[in-house]
Amino acid sequence: MPPDSSTRSTVLIVDDTPENLTILGETLRPHYRVRAAISGERALHAVTIGALPDVILLDVMMPDMDGYQVLQALQADAATRDIPVIFVTAMDSVEGETHGLALGAVDYITKPFNPDIVLARVRTHIELAKARERLHDENAWLEREVARRTNENALIRDLSLSALACLAEVRDIETGHHILRTQSFVELLAHHLAGHPDYRAALAGERLEIIVRSAPLHDIGKVGIPDSILLKPGRLTSAEFEIMKKHPVIGADAITRAMAQAANSRSGDGALPGGAFAFMETAREIALSHHEKWDGSGYPAGLQGRQIPVSARLMALADVFDALSSRRVYKEPLAPEDVTRIIVAERGRHFDPVIVDAFLELRPAFAEVAQRFAEA
Repeated sequence: MPPDSSTRSTVLIVDDTPENLTILGETLRPHYRVRAAISGERALHAVTIGALPDVILLDVMMPDMDGYQVLQALQADAATRDIPVIFVTAMDSVEGETHGLALGAVDYITKPFNPDIVLARVRTHIELAKARERLHDENAWLEREVARRTNENALIRDLSLSALACLAEVRDIETGHHILRTQSFVELLAHHLAGHPDYRAALAGERLEIIVRSAPLHDIGKVGIPDSILLKPGRLTSAEFEIMKKHPVIGADAITRAMAQAANSRSGDGALPGGAFAFMETAREIALSHHEKWDGSGYPAGLQGRQIPVSARLMALADVFDALSSRRVYKEPLAPEDVTRIIVAERGRHFDPVIVDAFLELRPAFAEVAQRFAEA
């Protein structure tokens, strides 16, 4: 029983000989919807009318515009290049067949026609085309599913990161939106410096995003500082400050242990995936080195200049800017011009000079972030 006409595939037959169109039409019409064109030019016009045909039977030897030219025109159009084209020819030439296949034809049928061969070839290529379409749809679905799960995993990671970072923030009643502000400051600086020759490699590809996402963990080590020091409503004594200065090492050690435990829990060689390792390693270097100073007078290791990781240099300025701009129980927030004056004075001492220069160009953006995440 022939298929219902509403579900039939469509075959376009192109031949400059009416008798051939009649023979092919009678062969195909019981099984397919058939459209016909008597020249190459009409074939290209017929393709644009209604739904695209599922396969085209294309005569090679036609006047004015031969089958090769029609095929090239079809291939040049993104809308039609995937339509299977079967050449129909009276020629028995290997060179001609090779040329047609090289141009993109999927098969050859020779005249005089054998109806069974015509039907078999047409059916085969329609089924192959539909299989490719199904595979394309399945691949597209898989890509969407992978993207959805990747986004979902990224959201879970970011939520976990925020929860972890907030452990330090919750214990320090003075910080408020410190994490949000400093992360935004780091992002502004990183994007501004991404094209700078001294920073291009450190901020290339995913590295910039990794630094920004790692920034909230910079003070995670404060969870190891006693409440009597962390929550002291006033300036710290020298002895208390020495204890406070341990928080970079505490944070870095915690991240290092987390990386080791994650690696040991994995099967096989125990290695962390590259992306996870890069993220945690960047978080570790920010936590450890964001209190280092350009002139080597910082802590905990007294690193100097380019010994300090770029991620930590960015965080150093972001952290100090926020501390100077924010209210503490022992001080009022400084005026923007005073904050700028102090940061400029520390150019080449506390801060990387290039990062200070970037900050000066970004002051309006810093002010906008400070206002957007201001304390309630």
